[in-house]
Amino acid sequence: MILTVTLNTALDITYRVRTLRPHASHRVSEVLERPGGKGLNVARVLAALGHEVTATGFVGGATGRVVRERLTATDGVVDALVPLAGATRRTIAVVDDLTGDTTQLNEPGPVVTPAEWTAFQESYDSLLASADAVALCGSLPPGVPVGAYAGLVRAARAAGVPVLLDTSGEPLRRGVAARPDIVKPNADELAELTGSHDPLRATQDARRRGAHTVVASLGAEGLLAHTPEGRWRATPPSRLHGNPTGAGDAAVAGLLSGLVEGLPWPDRLARAAALSAASVPAPVAGEFDGRVYGELLNRVMVTGETSAA
Repeated sequence: MILTVTLNTALDITYRVRTLRPHASHRVSEVLERPGGKGLNVARVLAALGHEVTATGFVGGATGRVVRERLTATDGVVDALVPLAGATRRTIAVVDDLTGDTTQLNEPGPVVTPAEWTAFQESYDSLLASADAVALCGSLPPGVPVGAYAGLVRAARAAGVPVLLDTSGEPLRRGVAARPDIVKPNADELAELTGSHDPLRATQDARRRGAHTVVASLGAEGLLAHTPEGRWRATPPSRLHGNPTGAGDAAVAGLLSGLVEGLPWPDRLARAAALSAASVPAPVAGEFDGRVYGELLNRVMVTGETSAA
């Protein structure tokens, strides 16, 4: 079982409009709703790949009930979300059909009380007992300590469970110091963590700060991985048009599935890059175009070198 953690879950709402213009009224051509937050997106992609997944995190209020209903309708995902008194947030994505650009509006999460945080930690510790790997994903809601991910990384390591961290800012900085097995920042998050805008130098620095392996998302340029076994780049054959929201989450699902299946790093990266690219033409985050994924998987170019770094 793969465990995904989404402390700041959401109900993701996607509006499609012909073209998005400031200071204008718009006729919405399509509305989509789904359970959201980075870890839930990862869980849905993993389930589509055929993996057994348990999703935990916080959920509450009327919006939270909708999230749980939509999540339980997803084959292969077990709901282990922890209830809280506050209401789960909503995120609004407005997709411009003419340009393919997406405008994102994210509500703040509900305030988590100390008692609710303790209840989550107890649930998390029990779930680790049956987990093959764990993904810690996304932002922290108000009330959760900024060092929360560092503590969850240490708990996973103590339980002997490989852990992937995908967050940003100070939670990433503290989480990296707890020595996660994999961190998966994008280029901006990596630069903020290390102060370097050179991805190769920045991945090296992130490893020195404590990460066992660093896999950086570089948008259309694919993935850059710096691991103890070597360094690799995975580049899709072409740029796809669509909604890039959730592409990083699809990459996380590829990395985790490859980890639990014991794939060598080049194969893991090819899968992650193909899934990330195949998520772009999908209508919402947490999904991917299976046909595109199948076409891309053997066409992703993986280059690099093996080393004993």
